[in-house]
Amino acid sequence: MNPKIISRAGCVLPALLFFVAKAGAQTDLNLPEASQKAVLTQRVGITDITINYHRPLVKGRKVWGELVPMGKVWRAGANENTTIEFSTPVSVEGKPLPAGKYGLHMIPAADTWTIIFSKMTVAWGSYSYNQAEDALRVMVKPHPAQMEEALKYDFEDLQRDSVVVTMNWEKLAVPFRVSIDEVATVLPAIRDQLRGRAQYSWSPLAEAAQYCLTNKTNLEEALKWADESIRVENRFENLMLKADLLAALKKPEEKSFRDLALQRADDITLYSYGRKLQLENRNAEAMAIFPAVVQRFPDSMMAHLAQARLKSAAGDFAAAAEETKKAQGMSKSDEQKASLQKLIGQLEAKQDINK
Repeated sequence: MNPKIISRAGCVLPALLFFVAKAGAQTDLNLPEASQKAVLTQRVGITDITINYHRPLVKGRKVWGELVPMGKVWRAGANENTTIEFSTPVSVEGKPLPAGKYGLHMIPAADTWTIIFSKMTVAWGSYSYNQAEDALRVMVKPHPAQMEEALKYDFEDLQRDSVVVTMNWEKLAVPFRVSIDEVATVLPAIRDQLRGRAQYSWSPLAEAAQYCLTNKTNLEEALKWADESIRVENRFENLMLKADLLAALKKPEEKSFRDLALQRADDITLYSYGRKLQLENRNAEAMAIFPAVVQRFPDSMMAHLAQARLKSAAGDFAAAAEETKKAQGMSKSDEQKASLQKLIGQLEAKQDINK
């Protein structure tokens, strides 16, 4: 054989085999793919859910039963593993699943689909799927949906503690619900954060305590956080928070801390606290706060507004309107002036601005 031919063949054949092997497969170069990559993220509470997948197109083909066989494990997308990652422990369809990253597979069937969360996340599709690597399997019901040419995942029915993850392709939707135990995930995160720089500022400590108070949980530890916040910086906000925690715990020191908080309040804070009480339908308590604003800060804009609310409550709408006009004259904000003008209009129409 001619050595030149051998030499030429020795160079050409490997390259030829390389391109034959690459035909139809993912390229090593950054080039467009037939099934394009997508990343989708949703936060539920403080839990991040992230799906990485590729989006195959229908392209006129019969999908269910042909392109995607029924009764067999399917990659739930295209190309390498579709993956789903949870930053904290979750429940899927009521079954617990630890935090982590999982390969997402599905087994299609006529009435009920199997959703699989595999500990293997770097496989190519489902070709090397091994059931022994399953972290969890759940059964769900698919339902008809409007036509989707490209496969997609959606986060639907978002609630404070759950979301529905739905795979949509062709005319079919496959949903599964992911739930979190909010308090069980948030409290450890709070404790971790308060071991860092946050422990040296009054606000993060107060936020931690307020979270517990709002959710009626862990109140004794919340009281310790409130005390730490006060130790860092003694303020109306954390003193009032401590008073609220003491009230929730039915401890007698509540009133002394509430009085101490009110003593530290400036005119804006004190008036705003009265308005907060009104918004919480605690109008009688609010009406006990407004006189303190007038007495302690008699020449302030807030004192005129407090007087306006007191006079409006007494049915003296003309005097209340005059007090509001005085407050409007002291305002430096066009937006605030416009807001006060609405109050003046209500009072001139003899409407109580406290309702």
